[in-house]
Amino acid sequence: RPVFRTQAAAQGADGVAVPTLDAATDWAPALAGVDVVVHCAARAHVMRDEAVDPLIEYRRVNVDGTLRLAQQAAAAGVRRFVFVSSIKVNGEGTQPGRPYAADDVPAPEDAYGISKAEAEAGLRQLAQQSGMELVIIRPVLVYGPGVKGNFQTMLRLVARGLPLPLGAVVDNRRSLVALANLVDVIRICVDHSQAANQVFLVSDGEDISTADLLRRIGQSQDRQARLLPVPVWSLNLAARILGKGAVAQRLLGSLQVDIRKTRELLGWTPALTVDEGLKKLVEHES
Repeated sequence: RPVFRTQAAAQGADGVAVPTLDAATDWAPALAGVDVVVHCAARAHVMRDEAVDPLIEYRRVNVDGTLRLAQQAAAAGVRRFVFVSSIKVNGEGTQPGRPYAADDVPAPEDAYGISKAEAEAGLRQLAQQSGMELVIIRPVLVYGPGVKGNFQTMLRLVARGLPLPLGAVVDNRRSLVALANLVDVIRICVDHSQAANQVFLVSDGEDISTADLLRRIGQSQDRQARLLPVPVWSLNLAARILGKGAVAQRLLGSLQVDIRKTRELLGWTPALTVDEGLKKLVEHES
């Protein structure tokens, strides 16, 4: 995978390419002399999944591949394993003012979230058996250079000045996290003494509505987002008729996280605000 090697070399690191990420992957060449492993790779954001059974494919990479790496890491004497999981382990949405907390009972709903929850459970068992320290980080929606999916779509639509029927979506609340803020938490979790065997949620520390997010995206692009005040109930009805309930949940519903544990236990404060994160994203994409 030459792209991976080039990116690693550009950061002054050695790249080790692997042909697959599953239960048969050999990580030995990359683990010799390593003290901490940060595992970010996963099967994710498959918008049009053609797998006969998506959960099987998610488990192959996100569960089997993760546990294979962790098992070999423990055998190699790695001291700490930092696993970048997903807020989808907690669930798909919250009621306004009732955010997810780091120590809530997992309640994943889709195949991706289930696979991440199963990986977490397997890692906890392995850590308990081996003595290797485990840190689990569950980010919310991550935005930054190279962002894809719905966030990229919103950036493009606002930039083109197209009218969007989301002006009335002002009562929901969504937590976001800038890539730089997520990286900062990962950096701290590499060696912070209080991070061992803990779960952390991470966000920018400000929860905003979909309409507010679109307005702020417009401001970061030095333009005004064109928002039409279509009633939320009619948007939900249209989404159900079109079979787009999951999309409606992401745009119209709430998903908030409580990051007090991350702030207090790690002494962490988000380096970037939402506005600063959006501005950096737009500057990079332009």
